[in-house]
Amino acid sequence: MGRLKAFYIKYKYALIAWFIMVILGVVGYYFGIDKHVIGGAVILVGLIGQAFAALIVWISFTPIVGPIIAKVLSLPFIWLINGIGYLASIIAIKRGYSKDVLNYRVITVALLIGITIGYILGKLI
Repeated sequence: MGRLKAFYIKYKYALIAWFIMVILGVVGYYFGIDKHVIGGAVILVGLIGQAFAALIVWISFTPIVGPIIAKVLSLPFIWLINGIGYLASIIAIKRGYSKDVLNYRVITVALLIGITIGYILGKLI
């Protein structure tokens, strides 16, 4: 059995889930459906089809840096920082600091990307 055929057999549900997620996004955008409904449907399909776990596995297939990126993305510290950022954003938006939240989220994403790049460089050097 060829490697490509084995890949399709092993990840057929995740591939189908990603296809459905893309179709949901395109069709929802085309028909002007509320973005919260589209997002909820995409997340539901992704969780049921295990598309997000498969994405991490596919990233880890990349030679040299793939396994390191997968390891960084699964670190609880990254999840904790991102979760605290969302909670702080909710509180700040309710108090009327929506412009500050945008700046804060950009800084948080830059921090997470910096941690990821630093971790990869530290493992490679």
